[in-house]
Amino acid sequence: MRARLVLPVALVVAISVAATACQSATGKDAAGPDKDGAPKAASAAVDYNPQPYDKVKDGGTYTTVGTFDDQGNPFNVNGTLTASRVWGWYNADAITYSPTGEVRYNPDYYSDVKVTVEGGNQKVILTINPKATFNDGTPIDWTAIHATWKANNGSDKDFAASSTDGYDRITSVEQGENAKQAVLHFKGANASWPALFTTFLHPKAATVDNFNKAYVKQAHPEWGAGPYTVGTWDTHSGNITFVRNPKWWGKKGKLDKRVYVNLESTAAVNAFKNGQVDYTSAVDAESLKQIKGLKGTEIRSGGSPFEYSLNFNTKSPVLSEQAVRKAIVESVDRPQIAKIQFQGLDYQEPLPGSAVLYSFQKGYEDNVSAVLKYAPDEAKKTLDAAGWRPGADGIRVKNGKKLEVGYTLLGDDPLGKATAGAFAAMLKPAGIHLVVKKGDDADFAKTINERRFDLFLSGNRSMDPFGARYLCDFYCSDRDSNITGSGTPALDEEIRATTGIAGLGEQAAAVNKVEKKALRQYAFLPLFSGPSTYGVKKGLANVGATIFHTPLPETVGWEK
Repeated sequence: MRARLVLPVALVVAISVAATACQSATGKDAAGPDKDGAPKAASAAVDYNPQPYDKVKDGGTYTTVGTFDDQGNPFNVNGTLTASRVWGWYNADAITYSPTGEVRYNPDYYSDVKVTVEGGNQKVILTINPKATFNDGTPIDWTAIHATWKANNGSDKDFAASSTDGYDRITSVEQGENAKQAVLHFKGANASWPALFTTFLHPKAATVDNFNKAYVKQAHPEWGAGPYTVGTWDTHSGNITFVRNPKWWGKKGKLDKRVYVNLESTAAVNAFKNGQVDYTSAVDAESLKQIKGLKGTEIRSGGSPFEYSLNFNTKSPVLSEQAVRKAIVESVDRPQIAKIQFQGLDYQEPLPGSAVLYSFQKGYEDNVSAVLKYAPDEAKKTLDAAGWRPGADGIRVKNGKKLEVGYTLLGDDPLGKATAGAFAAMLKPAGIHLVVKKGDDADFAKTINERRFDLFLSGNRSMDPFGARYLCDFYCSDRDSNITGSGTPALDEEIRATTGIAGLGEQAAAVNKVEKKALRQYAFLPLFSGPSTYGVKKGLANVGATIFHTPLPETVGWEK
């Protein structure tokens, strides 16, 4: 989800442009190198010290930097990646994925799952574990699935839901053979339905008031379930502690405590170096340098479902003209931008070719390279044809106005500054003057929600492997999550037609075809992804670079 924007729970905005510029594990790429030395596919490597439950010792504490966000309900439009991660430590993790995206049903919640398609319409039967119970004693049954559906299907606009996609294709949720069975009927088929019920809401949390407000800066452990529950939730310090849940019916959590310490991201590296935290993200070459080689620690690095893109505000006066947008796209040297991001790091990747699928996934096609070309000489011709004439100072002019385009840069990160400088240098030969407008990191939500930009670089992290279902969030003209404001009703119709395709392969093929059309709006340019890299104390099990996999909380801990 994008902060304060309608994006699904599985797409989370990444504020820091440098957040993925880290070293990868070498020699683990999913495909061999291209003739230029770059790998053909992004890394599908994982590095998280996977250990079976019985190899993890009982006891110990696991501490990282982190806190709660204002909105702690991950289904809410204002939910964030942080909210999702914190939620998962005291609420149901009912469906997870392997690193590359195979669905895994957690038998502690769903003891049986049946999916059929009859007459073109899909039916899903979820049989819920007889022991499954919310912490307040309420049985987890079909009413939790029904409540989650009602809150997210868009039928009641008062629910500030992150996304109605998928939920709005369910025509009913009914009790099955008994209260512990939920029967879901879909209009058409939905190949990515597991993403809708990876977790669920307590029926009490699914009233409009509670859905929107109950989790604002507070937790509701009584509405949760799982191996851990809230120990302390300090609204003054922002620190959180999770402890074993005595009401849990499954395998007990291995840790005595899971602790989040509220520190700024810049302080995380120092806290790791001082032994105060057990894990930290290496966000750039400098932080990696600081944590590499520390006694008792190791670097874990692997593939990442992140992608950073250049967004064009088609509603701004200067970028409302498609020719200007096209000229900018033709002027941007994507390999050079990637080179800046990964400078000083032992990392290479192919350029991203889609907003919704990654090169290590089945069905992926490089849609970007198929339709968007780096052609600086063509950029000049594009502007010539649109009536933009070179001025005496080299900046093009039309109807008395100079071709000046804003680039919004938040924070003072050196990598961000270098990237902005590179964009300016790339656009200058075409006669486009880039005006860098600086703001604070705290302005992030306002910048995208209110479209306070001409050009803006931001990213998303996919939390599930069903990227094809999110095409509308990037390209539909009537979606707030499409921060570029581009698109047409006709294109919207084509995009939405892909959501009812039953087979994932067939759906991906249709999505690739439509995305190529959407990219010709010249409003969205994928730039780079990068790996996930972390400093971790040795012996910490089931923590690190996992791509789509989220190890179950009860398996996280310290090796025996």
